[in-house]
Amino acid sequence: MVDNVTVHVRQARAEDVPTLRAFLNEIIRIGGTTAHETPFTDESFAAHFLNGPGFVSCYVAEDADGRPGAFQGLERWDGLPDGWVDIGTFARPYAKVRGAGTALFAATKAHARAAGFKAINATIRADNSGGLAYYAKMGFVDYKVEKAVPLKDGRPMDRISKRYLL
Repeated sequence: MVDNVTVHVRQARAEDVPTLRAFLNEIIRIGGTTAHETPFTDESFAAHFLNGPGFVSCYVAEDADGRPGAFQGLERWDGLPDGWVDIGTFARPYAKVRGAGTALFAATKAHARAAGFKAINATIRADNSGGLAYYAKMGFVDYKVEKAVPLKDGRPMDRISKRYLL
């Protein structure tokens, strides 16, 4: 609940893919707020966020009309310490759902705890001030910086990793 507004959060479903993929691709097109640089197809989106080998969970926050307005996924990959999981949070770039980030993280955190994970990792581009602020607000703390990771266009960009201990 945020200012007497309840945000409905649920697990993502296959029928959400076109909507979620469309606003993630718009975020990629705009640039500066995601490490993803290549647009997704419905198939590649589903393989990454809903049913790939590293899939842990994906939650959706709905707007007042019941449409997905933001989503948050957890995945495992080999570069993380044992018992850690990686998080990604995405909100459509228009008509934001107030309180979606807080509501999504409550569901995601509960799922990660129930699944027995020890920590959640978030790696954010240094130029993504909104993402850095969001994860700090959720209680994540910095633990590592990868300097000058090249973007697709060759520009160097630091990546800041934050952790949330469960």
